[in-house]
Amino acid sequence: MAGKLRQLAAPELSEVLNRIDEAVRSGGQADGPDVRAAVKHFLAVLAARAPGKSVEVRVPPYAAVQCVEGTRHTRGTPPAVVEVDAMTWIALARGQLTFADAVGHGAVHASGERSNLSDHLPLV
Repeated sequence: MAGKLRQLAAPELSEVLNRIDEAVRSGGQADGPDVRAAVKHFLAVLAARAPGKSVEVRVPPYAAVQCVEGTRHTRGTPPAVVEVDAMTWIALARGQLTFADAVGHGAVHASGERSNLSDHLPLV
């Protein structure tokens, strides 16, 4: 799941999100490269805005990032883990879904101290 994270320039992000939205509106599935780019972009934004190593946010199979200040770990999994599918992550990052609603509907698995990302979302 490791991979290089990078923030997209605003025009590039807009194009990627427009293609994702169009695919969803037409009843299809969003394209893998667009979803991958959006996921990695929003993970990079989260890591930049909430630096730290106490929470690991996983969006399989695309990427994972450690963020949020707090208890520092030196090996293995941090004390808090958030795992979410790609389309839910994109919706959370865009403010189309709240973290509490996503957890309540089972779309996000969050465990451990500091795993509530409500204060860090949305990212746009």
